[in-house]
Amino acid sequence: METRRLLRILATGLGTAGLLVSGCSGGGSAPSASATGSAVAEELRPYYTQKLRWRDCGVEGFQCTTMKAPLDYARPDGGDVDLAVARKKATGPGERIGSLLVNPGGPGGSAIGYLQGYAGIGYPAPVRARYDMVAVDPRGVARSEPVECLTGKEMDAYTQVDQTPDDPAETAALKEAYGAFAAGCEKRSGKILPHVSTVETARDMDILRGLLGDEKLHYVGASYGTFLGATYADLFPRRVGRLVLDGAMDPSLPAIDVNRDQTAGFETAFQSFAADCVQQRECPLGTASADAAARAMKKLFAELDAEPVPTGESRMLGESLATTGVIAAMYDEAAWPQLREAVAGAQEGDGSGLLALADSYYEREPDGTYANLMFANSAVNCLDLAPAFTGPEAVEEALPSFEKASPVFGKGFAWAALNCASWPVPATGEAHRIEAEGAGPVVVVGTTRDPATPYRWAQGLADQLSSGRLLTYEGDGHTAYGRGSDCVDTAINTYLLEGTPPEDGKKCS
Repeated sequence: METRRLLRILATGLGTAGLLVSGCSGGGSAPSASATGSAVAEELRPYYTQKLRWRDCGVEGFQCTTMKAPLDYARPDGGDVDLAVARKKATGPGERIGSLLVNPGGPGGSAIGYLQGYAGIGYPAPVRARYDMVAVDPRGVARSEPVECLTGKEMDAYTQVDQTPDDPAETAALKEAYGAFAAGCEKRSGKILPHVSTVETARDMDILRGLLGDEKLHYVGASYGTFLGATYADLFPRRVGRLVLDGAMDPSLPAIDVNRDQTAGFETAFQSFAADCVQQRECPLGTASADAAARAMKKLFAELDAEPVPTGESRMLGESLATTGVIAAMYDEAAWPQLREAVAGAQEGDGSGLLALADSYYEREPDGTYANLMFANSAVNCLDLAPAFTGPEAVEEALPSFEKASPVFGKGFAWAALNCASWPVPATGEAHRIEAEGAGPVVVVGTTRDPATPYRWAQGLADQLSSGRLLTYEGDGHTAYGRGSDCVDTAINTYLLEGTPPEDGKKCS
C-alpha cells in the first residue's frame, strides 16, 4: 500500500481526499425543541438554533457547511469559532436511524478527511444506508480555525532535533526546540490556543447534534476520539445514543502514566514486528530472535545518531526521523514489509524509506508543507493535562522506568514527554474517572497488542463507565473496527443498526 495513504489512514485514521468548497445547495431548518434540548442555557440557545446551509464539497456525494460555537463557553458573548462540518446522507434502503458522527483521533486528526477518505465510503454499506455519515473538524484542527505553529522549513528542523540527548548541550538544544515550537503556536494562534480542550470540543458536538435534529448522539470515535466520546457522555449522559469507542484511552491516568504506558505499548508492538521479522528469509535485523532484533534496531538508531545517512534530498536521516518512521509502521501490521525494506535501506546508507514513513506520520507533503496535525496534537494534549515533566531533571529521574517499559523506544518517549513544559497556556483539564451515569450502553473496544492505546486503557475505561461494554480484539495494530475481524465488525454493526450491544467481555480474533 502506498506510504502516504497507509499511514494517514492507520496512524491517525485520516483519509486522503481533499476538500474543495464550491457552490451552495439549500439550507437547513431550525432544530426542534426536543433536539435542541430543554436544558440548554439561554445564552447558548442562539448556537443551538442557527441554520446550517449545506453546499457541495467538491467531493462526490458529500455536502459541507459551517457552524458556529462560542470561542469561550464561560463567556458565550465573547466571540465565535467557525467549525467545518461535512456529511454524506443515508443511502437507503431501510429506515434512517439518524446521524453517525465519526472522529479518527489524534488529537489533531481531520474528521472530515476521515469521513471523505474512509468512513463515508468504507464503513459497511448497511451502516451507511441507515445513517447520515457526519464529521466536524474539531476546533483548532484542519478546516476549523487550525492551530499553526511553525513554517515548513521550521518544522523540518524541529523534526530532526535529537530527542535522545547525550550531554548538556543536546539537552539544552531539545529544550530550546520545544520552547520555540510553543512560542510559534502562541504567536500564530494565540486567540484559539486556550480554547481547544476536549471538553470544549465535546460541547461543540452537542450543538451539532441539536442542529442535525437528533435527540441523541450516535458516534464512532477512534483512539483520542474515544476520550472525546467519553467526555461527551460524561457531560451529556442522557443524550448518549449508540457510542463506539475504539482503541480506548483511560481518562483517569495522569500525563506521565499515559506517556509511559504508550511507551510500553509501542514496545509490545515492536516485539510482535520483531518476532515476525526473524521468521522472514531476509529480515534486516537478523534471524536469531526477537530480542536480538531489538538490539539490532537500537544499534541502527545509535549509528544514525552518530552519523545520519542521505535520503536523496536535502534532509538527512538521523535517529529522530528514523525512530519516527519505525513508530509509524507499528500502527498496523500491513506496514511491516515496508518497514523491513526501509530498515534494510538505512543499514546500507539509504534513508529514503524511513524518511517516507516519518513524513507520512507527520503529514508532510512533497512540497515541504505540513498539515496542522502535530500543532493541534500538542495544543490539545497540553491543555487537557498538566505536563508529565516540568524540566530535564524530572525526565532524567524517570528515564529508568521508561527504558524498562521499552528498551527500544523508552529514552526517546521520555524526552518527548517534556514538550508541554514550555506550553504558553496552563492546562485546564486533569485526569479523572468518567462514569457517565445515566448513559445507555457504550461499547469500548480494545486491541490486545495496540501500540498507541494499550489494551489495559480499554479495560480501564470500560470499568469506569457505568454502562461500558468491553469488546476485545486479540491481535495487532491500532483500533479494531473495519480492520479484518468479522467478529468485531459484526458486533459493532449489530449495535449500530439494532441498538443491541455485545455482551460485556466478548472476545474476538
